[in-house]
Amino acid sequence: MFRRSKSDSAPEAVTAKVGGKGRPTPTRKEAEAAAKARAKTPRTRKELAAAQRSTRTESSKTVRQGMKDGDERYFPARDKGPEKRFVRDFVDARFSLVELVIPLLIVTMVLGYSGNSSLARIGNTILLGTIVFVVMDLFVLRFRLRKAFDQRFPGKSSKGLTYYAVTRSLQMKFMRLPKSRVRIGQHLPDDYQR
Repeated sequence: MFRRSKSDSAPEAVTAKVGGKGRPTPTRKEAEAAAKARAKTPRTRKELAAAQRSTRTESSKTVRQGMKDGDERYFPARDKGPEKRFVRDFVDARFSLVELVIPLLIVTMVLGYSGNSSLARIGNTILLGTIVFVVMDLFVLRFRLRKAFDQRFPGKSSKGLTYYAVTRSLQMKFMRLPKSRVRIGQHLPDDYQR
């Protein structure tokens, strides 16, 4: 009653669609597994070392040493190019109060926790004055940078350069990477295109 007949059990011939891709569509599980395999990063030290050896140039410098030496091949993508080199030099050639923020914050913290209310008030005043001067200095930095950038790179977009300059200026000079190539007060060249 429920048996198959011999004519029903014969497989039907699958006809290939003209213009098709020639292979079956992968299941969701197979597609996700393939995506994970493509995105897999090296997890062991051996895999990481092999990946670094394959991408490293013939130079024996390490990336950090290359950044200290100013070799642009070792810079991350955010630091490459003549525009970013100009912004780094522009920020490094000027003295700003922003570089002193961290030491001043430590002083205000010590004064605030001293237990003396008059010293705490002095610390709060120093903190407020520091914040006001830093904000003013960053606005001055932005406007002077845009003006100097437009003179050296006419027609180029300055999008993202203010953020780059502010983040660089917030670091103390000896901690900046890539290392500074100019001294404070040094005149910057007009041609950064090379």
